[in-house]
Amino acid sequence: MRNWDFWRSIEVPLDAQIVTIVGPNGSGKTTLLDALRTLLSLRCSGRRDYKRYVRNSTEPVAWLRGVVDNPRRKGGGLFPNPFFPLTNEKVTLFCRIKKQGGDWIRQYAVVDGEVELGPASEDQLKWLGVNEYKLILEQAGLTRAIAEVLALEQGDTDKLCEYGPKPLLDLVFQVFGDKQVLDNYQQAKSEQREAERELGELTRQLDGLAARVEQMRSRAQRYQDWRSLETEVERIERHVLPALRYLDACDSRDGYVNQYKGVRRELDARQTELESIDAELRQLQARADAAKANETHLDQQYKALFGPFQQAGSEAKSAEKLLEQRNKLKALAERESGTDAVELAEQIALLRSQQTELQARIKTAKQEREHLAEQQSALQGGSQPSEPFVRQMRAALDEAGIPHQMLTELVEVVDTDWQAAVEALLAPYRHIILLNRESDRQAAFQIGQRLRYRHFIVPEREPVPSATPGSILEILDFKGDAPAWLVRQLANVQRIKSVEAGARQAGDWITPEGYHKERRGARHIGIETRDHAFGEAARRSRVEAISRQLRDLNQQILDWEGTSLELGRQIASQQMQLAGMDAIQQLAARQDEFDAAEKMLPELRVEAQRLGGEIATLQAAKDEARKETDATKELLHRAQHEQTQLLKQVKELMTQVESRQAEQTRQIAEVERLRDELETSGMDFSTLAGLREEWGSEKNALHEIHRQRERIEHGDWERDASVLELREKMQQDFNGLERETQNRGREVERARELTDEARSAYINKLRATIRAYALNIKRLGELAGIAVEVDPPHLDNDDGVLGQAGLVVRFDFDQKGMMGLNDGEASGGQQVMKSLILLIGLMMDETNPSGFVFIDEPFAHLDVLNIDKVGAFLKATQAQYLITTPLTHNVNAFAPSELTLCTYKKRPGERWAPVISQARRRTAALARADQ
Repeated sequence: MRNWDFWRSIEVPLDAQIVTIVGPNGSGKTTLLDALRTLLSLRCSGRRDYKRYVRNSTEPVAWLRGVVDNPRRKGGGLFPNPFFPLTNEKVTLFCRIKKQGGDWIRQYAVVDGEVELGPASEDQLKWLGVNEYKLILEQAGLTRAIAEVLALEQGDTDKLCEYGPKPLLDLVFQVFGDKQVLDNYQQAKSEQREAERELGELTRQLDGLAARVEQMRSRAQRYQDWRSLETEVERIERHVLPALRYLDACDSRDGYVNQYKGVRRELDARQTELESIDAELRQLQARADAAKANETHLDQQYKALFGPFQQAGSEAKSAEKLLEQRNKLKALAERESGTDAVELAEQIALLRSQQTELQARIKTAKQEREHLAEQQSALQGGSQPSEPFVRQMRAALDEAGIPHQMLTELVEVVDTDWQAAVEALLAPYRHIILLNRESDRQAAFQIGQRLRYRHFIVPEREPVPSATPGSILEILDFKGDAPAWLVRQLANVQRIKSVEAGARQAGDWITPEGYHKERRGARHIGIETRDHAFGEAARRSRVEAISRQLRDLNQQILDWEGTSLELGRQIASQQMQLAGMDAIQQLAARQDEFDAAEKMLPELRVEAQRLGGEIATLQAAKDEARKETDATKELLHRAQHEQTQLLKQVKELMTQVESRQAEQTRQIAEVERLRDELETSGMDFSTLAGLREEWGSEKNALHEIHRQRERIEHGDWERDASVLELREKMQQDFNGLERETQNRGREVERARELTDEARSAYINKLRATIRAYALNIKRLGELAGIAVEVDPPHLDNDDGVLGQAGLVVRFDFDQKGMMGLNDGEASGGQQVMKSLILLIGLMMDETNPSGFVFIDEPFAHLDVLNIDKVGAFLKATQAQYLITTPLTHNVNAFAPSELTLCTYKKRPGERWAPVISQARRRTAALARADQ
């Protein structure tokens, strides 16, 4: 070794059966073994490689040189020597490692004889690459399996015993396999695979050609289908479609004629109804005018009689009051004179206080009467009175020039039986203001914010659609556009007669009395009649309620005024008494007044009763006249609503009549034109019935044309007629390739038979190899005193069986029973013995009974007894061993060694490490000579 790691130039002998390399840790034992591994082109131990060692020397070139035996094999043969054609008994191996292109590369040389390293020899060497050099060493006996064994890590000499049955059998086949048999088998197998590959290729070509033939058939079929579709579409367009168009035109013409007749009949019926409703409207209008005139006449009579009635009643009450005063004066005259003036003054003050309070009530009642009279007048005029905050808001909108309407002004209840239900639903919305222009929204919202108007101002309005049958919306008549959300709400509420009927109704509903069911539940939402605000019925009910209030209020005012007058008289009387006039003087002074009152009182009472009776009669007649007026107005309103609907229907029907008449004329002309075209084309009209039965209508034919055109346009069609010729040509090519594939298939079958025969020969040789290896390891076991059993694998002419076959080896140490390779029962020394037996057995054959092995620290985990056993075994075998051991080992580790090499650590400050010292064991012959 030159420039190897920290050795400048080292030469060591290895000509002993067992060579022990000893030294402290880090002194170069593994370095020496890695030099041998590098010389034999093996991988170094651990993570090291040869580059590490040459970099440490800092020299540009490093050398390794080894001299090995090249004995002649027994029997000679084609390769009589391991390194044939080199026939010298010694062969020199060279390894040169030098830096080239920034990296370290290695080159090898094999030289016949023992050649020293020098400048002359370097020039004469024929340098080899790594792979070529490995082939030479493998031919000489360093197989890949042995190379793997030689490259075991430090302390891993027992790794071979950790092999499983299958890996161990594979290793044995690699070392002992007969090359000729293997080559014959591999050649036969290769030929078979090649033949099968070629057959597979032909088959794939055949399959591909078959696919192309099928594709060409498909293309030809698509061409034929395309031609069929084109022909069919042409037939439909030229013959079927015109005939169906004519038939459909005839049907459409007949249908429009029937429709025209039906619309004409409907128009006549609606015009008759309109004439009838017009006559009814005239009668109802005359009846309403008469009822209104009668009501006005009775109201005038009532007002004319009400004044005298009030005056008669007032005079009668005045006479009664005078007589009551006379009676009180008589009572006072009968009392003793001398009444206390202070007490009388207090009574006058109390009476004045009562009179003042009563006059305030009368004033308030008169103001309320005026307000009710205004409401009554407004209601009788057709408008609805509103709350003060509503009037304030509407006045502000009018001042700002914003046209608007109240919701109450738009809604009319057609069916008064559901008035209470409608009022209940719309009660929260009676004060909604609807803007006529949506553009006024911002200004209206600002006014509503300023006045704090708490009800909705709605700018968005839409025409009211047709109502859902049975809904509240169905009985309402909107006089203009309304909020869409309110219309939807009313359309979703169904009318039901009772709560029991509501059990069968899904969704929202309401009864006539106002019991309402919605998503949250059911409740009564009805309101008082006097609070009704929507429609004519609400107006009438409010007029009646105000009339009753006015009647009661007038009576109350009369009573309060009479009481006030009496209080005034009492005050005057007591003031006179307080001034000094006694009761007797008053009686005397007012005797004529009292007598006249007593005389006139019966007449006044009779007159008041007579006038009261007439007033009551006029009031009843007036109420009946008002009811008649209201009923007539309701009938008139319904008739007007019906007239409006009929006018709308008549207008629509007249438009339909005109359009259908024009369309009917056009279709008659179209039918004549289509018939002329069919006659010109030579159409047989007797076939029209069959075409109608087949196709149904022109629409179906057009749909079929469109469908076929879509298929033609978007389908994958062939439009070239040459595909038919290509199909025939490709079919002929396919038939020829099919015949060739069948011929090659017979050849492949023949190759398979030859492969089976080669495999049979290979299996027989494998069995012989396993028997030879079993004898080797049993012989080695006898040398070590270990019983070895081998279970030969089951080998058969089948790839699966061969792939799963494994070699089972068992060992018996000290007659304690058989154990397997790596079953955990063996000690460290026994593991080493197993590995050594398996290892040496691989190297034993008739031509090479020994072998060459170097092992890194085989005694690392052994006790003294096992060290002796392993050493005795090594000496008993014929192989050559290079063994490393640290200085700390037991001295027994050197017992089997014939040559000991001692390595040393590099001293600090020195560039190169000390040379390796040698100690050779003295043989028995040399010992006797010394004696």
